[in-house]
Amino acid sequence: MGASDPEVAPWARGGAAGMAGAGAGAGARGGAAAGVEARARDPPPAHRAHPRHPRPAAQPSARRMDGGSGGLGSGDNAPTTEALFVALGAGVTALSHPLLYVKLLIQVGHEPMPPTLGTNVLGRKVLYLPSFFTYAKYIVQVDGKIGLFRGLSPRLMSNALSTVTRGSMKKVFPPDEIEQVSNKDDMKTSLKKVVKETSYEMMMQCVSRMLAHPLHVISMRCMVQFVGREAKYSGVLSSIGKIFKEEGLLGFFVGLIPHLLGDVVFLWGCNLLAHFINAYLVDDSFSQALAIRSYTKFVMGCSNPGFTAGST
Repeated sequence: MGASDPEVAPWARGGAAGMAGAGAGAGARGGAAAGVEARARDPPPAHRAHPRHPRPAAQPSARRMDGGSGGLGSGDNAPTTEALFVALGAGVTALSHPLLYVKLLIQVGHEPMPPTLGTNVLGRKVLYLPSFFTYAKYIVQVDGKIGLFRGLSPRLMSNALSTVTRGSMKKVFPPDEIEQVSNKDDMKTSLKKVVKETSYEMMMQCVSRMLAHPLHVISMRCMVQFVGREAKYSGVLSSIGKIFKEEGLLGFFVGLIPHLLGDVVFLWGCNLLAHFINAYLVDDSFSQALAIRSYTKFVMGCSNPGFTAGST
């Protein structure tokens, strides 16, 4: 074989070609295996989360959304809240009962003690009726300390009945969402808001007052018995029987109309006063404007006769 054109044996050429083909086949198989491994390691583009379109977050379960986990918005807390309001109303009623008792006796004109001589601001001598403490001391001397709480049981029952009635009405007739009063509202818009809210409160107040009025009548008659030292109305059940026997069903609603008128006038007066304070005296630019408006509504609500259901 020459150096310039070397001859290669046919068997050598065939062996080289076979080795080259085998190497190419092995390379192809290796490439295919590497591609399968890469696809297994990286998901296809269709299943990848696009950076501009992230996957939506998992939604909470229906049980969590409807308050089934026992949060503040769950329905399980409604009886507890209602019982809390009943207990709060009972405490306020019990503490204020001696004051109401003395006020009622003074209103009916009962003067068991003679007036005392004194001087007024102008220096003139005038006669003064007994003060609250003097009157309360006299009641304690006659009936003992327990006498200051005559007629309290019907008032407590009236308070509880009125609170439960208002709570039930809110469930049956839920109030509409009422926007907060703002300085940006004109006179017509702001008045429309307060009229809508007060009308709803007036409806609840009238219904609860009518249902609780029979107990109010019994309480008043138990307290007024102190004037004539009577014992006709001693308990709630016995008083119900006596009133129904002597006066019929209408006897439980004596004085209902003036009572309702007084509640309605007082409710509208308090709400309108709170509205004008919040709308025209509290500026929106003030950082605590929302808190002040809430306090104003709360104070006016305490002044409202519906706050203490058993009040006169």
